[in-house]
Amino acid sequence: MSHQSKINISLMGAVFLSLLVTPVLAHKIQLSGDVAGTWHVEPNHSPKTGETARVWVALTRKGGKILPVSEANCQMAVYSQPRKQKDSPVLQPTVQAISVERYQGIPGADVVFPKTGAYQLELGCTPKVESNFKPFQMQYEVIVASGVAASTPAPVTSSQKTKQELPSSQSTKSGNQWFPGAMALGVMIAGLGTFWWMKQRTKVK
Repeated sequence: MSHQSKINISLMGAVFLSLLVTPVLAHKIQLSGDVAGTWHVEPNHSPKTGETARVWVALTRKGGKILPVSEANCQMAVYSQPRKQKDSPVLQPTVQAISVERYQGIPGADVVFPKTGAYQLELGCTPKVESNFKPFQMQYEVIVASGVAASTPAPVTSSQKTKQELPSSQSTKSGNQWFPGAMALGVMIAGLGTFWWMKQRTKVK
């Protein structure tokens, strides 16, 4: 075999290995006894605050047989990182059976992370039928980025303040307009009253 042929075979082997390794690097695979779990966080393993992230774990037994939720009691918990031993989970999403690609009935949950930062996802499962498999726990760490911004009320502008204060200023202005007229009317009535009284007094004399 020529030297060039050996190089070509080596390159083909490297490409083949890269195709095999790439999916493995994209997701975290854990082993616990005879169960393997592959973590997936959608979308694109990049969850954001305030947005729903679909978390699911492809559980398989030796030989590639899928371990569905129908054969296991599974719970999921979400912890803030760094996690201490006595810390309580910040979230405990409901685990449900979902089907993705060739995986049917595997454990999954919808998670809405409350704030940015590092979190640890934990899946714990026990067998529904004793001795079917050993109980296990699997963990996965994820970084949550900023998502939907919290809606805040818009600040009140000076023009809005002027519009809000306009009705009160108009009422004050209208009040000032009728006050001088009322005073003039009162003076006129008082003058007529005085004139009539003096006229009556003259008649009496």
